[in-house]
Amino acid sequence: MASEGAPNAWPDESMEAAMVSELKSRGETVVAARVEPVEEIDSKKLPALDELVKRLAPNVREALDDLFRAKFVRVTRVAAKALKE
Repeated sequence: MASEGAPNAWPDESMEAAMVSELKSRGETVVAARVEPVEEIDSKKLPALDELVKRLAPNVREALDDLFRAKFVRVTRVAAKALKE
């Protein structure tokens, strides 16, 4: 687990349980997150990460690095339902 106090620390099960308990004690409705199965539509091989990064314009890559310190680490398929229209 990430160190306590880290800004991007993900809560562990005990922290999650404490939050759910607090919400319930305040009378708020707690809804569990739904995880929908990913439907595999396209089975062709994904392109290499380096190939995709090279498709980005140099100024876009630079802006992503400046704003977000973006580091591309993998290529993955995303369900069409997960994308905004």
